[in-house]
Amino acid sequence: MYIEINDLSEIHQAARQFLAEIDNQNVFAFYGDMGAGKTTFIKAVCEELGVQEPVTSPTFAIINEYRDKKGKSIYHFDFYRIKKLEEVFDFGYEDYFYSGNLCFIEWPELVESLLPENVVRLSLRQTENGARILENIQ
Repeated sequence: MYIEINDLSEIHQAARQFLAEIDNQNVFAFYGDMGAGKTTFIKAVCEELGVQEPVTSPTFAIINEYRDKKGKSIYHFDFYRIKKLEEVFDFGYEDYFYSGNLCFIEWPELVESLLPENVVRLSLRQTENGARILENIQ
């Protein structure tokens, strides 16, 4: 997968391209620097799936649950504030990761050993000219 976003006005087009390319995959780990646009991209994907509620970074809650237009759950994780893996065990991460529902994970580096074998690892980075590049890193 390779998606280039030259301008914020292209974010929904990029989200549609992403959704067209994910096949039957459902767990996505987004790697990228602070400010690379991970939350913004995930928000656009959720909006393309018909999520009506506000999509925000779950930095403090660790996980947000949204519903798509069919009522199916989408899980959005932000592990930035995780200090110990025990915190992830405490909220039952396996129930989410192995639910069959879409899972979007920000800051997966902090829980790498817990990610499912079939996780799709994606890098989101900013280029010198301000474009964003989303691509597989496996």
